[in-house]
Amino acid sequence: MADYIYTVSKKRFYPLSPRIEDIDIADIAHALSMIARANGHFPEFHSVAQHSIECAREALARGLGSKLSLACLLHDGAEAYMSDVTTPVKSKLADYRAYEDKLINMIYQKYIGALSDEEKQLVYQIDKDLLYHEFYAHMHIELGNKSTLKTNPDFGFRPFDEVKREYLELFRQLTQAVV
Repeated sequence: MADYIYTVSKKRFYPLSPRIEDIDIADIAHALSMIARANGHFPEFHSVAQHSIECAREALARGLGSKLSLACLLHDGAEAYMSDVTTPVKSKLADYRAYEDKLINMIYQKYIGALSDEEKQLVYQIDKDLLYHEFYAHMHIELGNKSTLKTNPDFGFRPFDEVKREYLELFRQLTQAVV
């Protein structure tokens, strides 16, 4: 059994022993644009890339700057290589969480450097705020704590290639602003 996956760019990627040089933003943007939020249980497709774009735009609107906005864009990047596991299951998988944390920290390190605990908490809060609004928009379920967004996201379906392009363009813009 192989200990690697092939990415869309045809790289061998080792999710359990990743190398920073194998992380590729084009692979991340492609995969996340094809992965469904809510484990596919929303009535219409809403991608992880869309969610990440919405998080980054919310961070910008809150005045958190380019670095934290880029962290929001990248915060689910490990899912491009490891997929995702629903929260109730993931809470029981300590090894999975450790591998996921290692990979997301490596993605951050490659593109923006290490995040402080405070910065990680800000990213986490925006992620949870968007989650609440996604569930309410798609399913009329109030999941978590009600929050107010500074942005007005469109939670409707968007074509995969359009989302991928927007993700990469936002990445480019934020990366230039961080440097």
